[in-house]
Amino acid sequence: MPLTERTFASPVPQAHRWIAGLRFPDDKPLINVSQAAPTAPPPEGMRNAMAQALMDPATHLYSADLGLDALRESLANHWAKCYAGPVTADKVAITSGCNQAFAATLSALCDAGDEVLIPTPWYFNHKMWLDMVGIIAIPLPTGPDLLPDPAQAARLVTPRTRAIIAVSPNNPAGVEYPASLLQALFDLAQNNGFRLILDETYKDFRSLPGPPHLLLQQPDWDRTLIQLYSFSKAYRLTGHRVGAIIGASDLMPEVEKFIDTVTICPSGLGQRAALWGLQNLDDWVEVERQTNLNLAETIRTNFKKMQNKGWRLKGLGAYFAYLEHPFDMPADRLAQRMVTEAHILALPGTMFMPKRHPDGATHLRVAFANIDAAGIGTLFDRLEPLALAPRRGAR
Repeated sequence: MPLTERTFASPVPQAHRWIAGLRFPDDKPLINVSQAAPTAPPPEGMRNAMAQALMDPATHLYSADLGLDALRESLANHWAKCYAGPVTADKVAITSGCNQAFAATLSALCDAGDEVLIPTPWYFNHKMWLDMVGIIAIPLPTGPDLLPDPAQAARLVTPRTRAIIAVSPNNPAGVEYPASLLQALFDLAQNNGFRLILDETYKDFRSLPGPPHLLLQQPDWDRTLIQLYSFSKAYRLTGHRVGAIIGASDLMPEVEKFIDTVTICPSGLGQRAALWGLQNLDDWVEVERQTNLNLAETIRTNFKKMQNKGWRLKGLGAYFAYLEHPFDMPADRLAQRMVTEAHILALPGTMFMPKRHPDGATHLRVAFANIDAAGIGTLFDRLEPLALAPRRGAR
């Protein structure tokens, strides 16, 4: 079987096909909360720096496979400050986005038939890559708080387990993993000789300042922990594809093989933009964080009107609200109906769960970072009147 046929259709393009050819009236335009990517361009200062970088001949050449030395060094310094632990440039690889960081990391750790624990609901691109390369994804259910139980994870460990994946702040659920939970997952991985892969793409939008965990203060942390990051969200560089891996220095030669084979190196212009951002945009990123926190509070306030309709707000944070709907209709059908009846494009929970899992049918993900407070109010004004047969047991 061809590798790509081993997995499902990519959810975001699939959802966008639901609106292909449709026209929405000016007085009720489409509200698109399907994709967790900023739609605004980078700040003007960064764009000016990028324009200047275009005049540098080196921008248009290959860089080292693992990225510009200056960017690796700057990110190592940034990481050490954020996580209050030692990081050096030889523990950093720059990748073509965080999806490539994940693919390169798993390729460096696993063989076909190996197992990886992945909490549900999962980030669908993680599951897609595991499927395509024959790594067995072991679903790790989460509780009502959308957090995994380390004791339950321990019961799923086998001799073929190579890693456990965590995403915090979480995509799709929005929840932040407490430091104590991350420590427990780290301990589980360390005690059993596998890796904790911690995707922190949305670290810049956490609700609290300071280090989200103290794992980098653990002795030999890099023998167990691998962190993944994306510059796309903090600096609005989605189209330039710049991400990173932070892990053991002896992991990097294996990552280098992957990068050299797939892209040779990350984008020269994107890397220079990321470097400029690390050097100049700390205050700007903090404003963006506060803006997102305010939007989350606006969701919390507006959601009160939905509670007496049977809806539940299960998770909220970073870019995401994860909603449980009350209807006797699977979420994939509901999401398509919302396009035509409410002019809202959101992703159903079925895109984040194993096939036929009942929780997938009852949830929706709302990626709210691209709408303002007024848009959030309109979103819930449109959801509230939806009148469908209630699901048995829905509150």
